[in-house]
Amino acid sequence: MTTDRHAAVGRGDVGFLLAKAMQRWNELLAGRFAAAGFAEVRPSYGSVLLPLYEEDGLRMGELARRARLSKQTMTQMIRRLERDGLVERRLDPSDARASQIFLTPRSRRFEPVATAVLQELDELVRRRLSALEVQALKDALRVLMNLEATADTSFNAKR
Repeated sequence: MTTDRHAAVGRGDVGFLLAKAMQRWNELLAGRFAAAGFAEVRPSYGSVLLPLYEEDGLRMGELARRARLSKQTMTQMIRRLERDGLVERRLDPSDARASQIFLTPRSRRFEPVATAVLQELDELVRRRLSALEVQALKDALRVLMNLEATADTSFNAKR
């Protein structure tokens, strides 16, 4: 018999389901990117490319803030994208200690591919979920994106 304490642990756990859904989503993205001739573009690169498609030439710190990544993680991501020819780092003319990140011609050519792939995957979702379910999913994901740990001591009290 499963107790309530163990009911949330396992393949039905919200975290597990989110992780597996994201894993599948990323598999679909990577496969379609490769088929379109952009095999070097990892799905995780979207955290950098999407803000730059909105505004090219962002400073590293601002890019990290918009991507919701630490500066250390952003630095590692930028190194990978530079290696793959998708961004270039330039000194900020107003502050030589800071760098600005710019898209390359290759990443500009990738933008319409990314748009088309995302539209295709969005359509796959809309064929399986009603409009109401899609909106509820988006709303729930926005809430989860901003989920914060609280000082709730009830977890520790149960242990």
